[in-house]
Amino acid sequence: MSAFDDVNSLPRQQIWESVLSRAVQGENATLAYLELDADSDVPEHSHANEQIGMLLHGSVTFTIGEESQAVEPGGTWCIPPDVPHSVLVGPDGAVIVEVFAPARADWAAIKELPPERVQRL
Repeated sequence: MSAFDDVNSLPRQQIWESVLSRAVQGENATLAYLELDADSDVPEHSHANEQIGMLLHGSVTFTIGEESQAVEPGGTWCIPPDVPHSVLVGPDGAVIVEVFAPARADWAAIKELPPERVQRL
């Protein structure tokens, strides 16, 4: 197994109804390239993983705990484990890169879809 891959060859997973992920799973962390549909929302949830991300394209408004922030490309966030958070996506959708630690073992149960070229890099 090679240490290298390309986002276009990674299987896709429908994490939420409006969120498509392509993930690189390491032993201790998951790196995810996420595409979020325009004008969608990710409902409030929490998990045991620390979540660190950066917005590449589009716009989102994150609510992390009691704090809300509109995020534009280049904006970052850090969500501690078990802190409730939600996302509202802007009219152009969004592309996000996130790291989860520990690795998202729960994603192994989500059906994989065939690879497909990403819309935006």
